[in-house]
Amino acid sequence: MRIGESEMTIEIGLVYDRIRWEEKQLLKAAQDREIKVKMVDSRKESVNLLSNYEEISETFGDPVLQRCISYFRGLHLTAILESKGVRVVNSFDVSLKCGNKLFTTLTLSKAGVPVPETMAAFTMDGVFKALNDLGYPAVLKPVVGSWGRLMAILKDKETTQAIIELREKINNALLQIYYVQKWVDRPPRDIRVVVVGDEVVAASYRYSPVDDWRTNVARGGKSEACPITPELEEVALKAAEAVGGGVLAVDCMESREKGLLVHEVNNTVEFRGLASTTNVDIAGKIIEYVAGVVKR
Repeated sequence: MRIGESEMTIEIGLVYDRIRWEEKQLLKAAQDREIKVKMVDSRKESVNLLSNYEEISETFGDPVLQRCISYFRGLHLTAILESKGVRVVNSFDVSLKCGNKLFTTLTLSKAGVPVPETMAAFTMDGVFKALNDLGYPAVLKPVVGSWGRLMAILKDKETTQAIIELREKINNALLQIYYVQKWVDRPPRDIRVVVVGDEVVAASYRYSPVDDWRTNVARGGKSEACPITPELEEVALKAAEAVGGGVLAVDCMESREKGLLVHEVNNTVEFRGLASTTNVDIAGKIIEYVAGVVKR
């Protein structure tokens, strides 16, 4: 769908807490399609929880593209908007599942999407019990977090004990939920796939920087074009459908034993690295999808 002069005037809201490269591209894509955008800085807003749809939509627009970096800020704001009847991409349910790695894994596994072997624990004793099953090395991840922060490789008992003791001293309840994932034997890369609605629009390999094992572009990882094979398309679409669909980034690993495994689904998609590897107008695809909510 492309909105032109002959069609209805459409305005969408774009809620953010920092304007990154992606937000600039989304704004430009909307302008190219003559779609009006109401830019809303969530850090500067207060919301009356007793207000009605007209009052909320006047401030935020309808539909709204949720682009907050802060998971909890975006999640709670989405809950407010949806409770008043505003349509949000991505929805509260999708954001809740994708923003928590444990919830994501449970959702994908239930839908039959291949995922790495993962265990949850809540104490140091529980972590060591999980490692008896998974073996070393394993990867410890925070259930909520992005850009590879607070992830650690558990190489042996001594390393594990030191890391868990440190997390126990941090006053953060989420860090006492231990999400432990079996180390996956794979090439030194992962695959990011952007899914918009029912379409896989682009994919890229992401390689770790020289001094790091994490592939996040935000940490200096490099992107390279990745062909969209039938297997990759099937897995990505199945993962996107499992969490509820919308505008999503599905991150996969190429396991040497089990093939493609989905280890994360991101609900606030960063696509700068991927955009550098393809001629696909990713921002345009996203804007057209959000604008299409009005017609759907």
